[in-house]
Amino acid sequence: MCGRFVSASPPDELANYFGAELPDRELEPNFNVAPTTESYVVLGRGGHRQLTPMRWGLVPFWAKDAKIGAKMINARAETVFDKPAFRSAIRRHRCIVPVDGFYEWAKIPGQSKKQPYFIQRGDGEPLALAGVWERWTPPAVDGEDDGDPLYSFTILTCGPNETMSSIHQRMPVILAPRVWDEWIADGDNREALEPMLKPAPAGLLTLRPVTSLVNNVRNNGSELLEVDPAPSVVASE
Repeated sequence: MCGRFVSASPPDELANYFGAELPDRELEPNFNVAPTTESYVVLGRGGHRQLTPMRWGLVPFWAKDAKIGAKMINARAETVFDKPAFRSAIRRHRCIVPVDGFYEWAKIPGQSKKQPYFIQRGDGEPLALAGVWERWTPPAVDGEDDGDPLYSFTILTCGPNETMSSIHQRMPVILAPRVWDEWIADGDNREALEPMLKPAPAGLLTLRPVTSLVNNVRNNGSELLEVDPAPSVVASE
């Protein structure tokens, strides 16, 4: 799974990297993005790419309460086309989730605690994670609207590549630049989309052990990325 990530790059840099239009509003750099927090996604809008903030944790359009989003931060690539919570979004609302890197935790033999790792591209460029999004409208109360629509997203995950398998049995789906436009385009083409939902090539990612400060969502700064000597670990489920 993917439970935390880093989105600290300025929006103008992200927009330039992804060839996207700037967002209507700017988010603060976040070194510890947690579920229900806003982060940027890249959408396809009329043949253009648009960088825009959305809340992490997908709220299906049919949900009665937005709280369900806290449990919808990831969607398994193997079942995303069939699960009721995601099957509409994967066909109609696909997006790219740009991140500087993500965190994962590995088991430490003989201990209950886990060792956090920061995973990023070896060249330091942003990762383009596969995502889907939804627009949710709060139910009307006594015939009156109960608020503005909520836009939310989830991150797709798949089995690990060789690098990730040393610490975990899942990883986010990372999209190659050549498929970005096809991924975010309108249209439902399962046969074309499913081949994209696979582990990243070996050698794309690097991982390093980092401080346990990341375990607390209140900690948020570049110090979370400092190297922490790692004990021996085994891959988490």
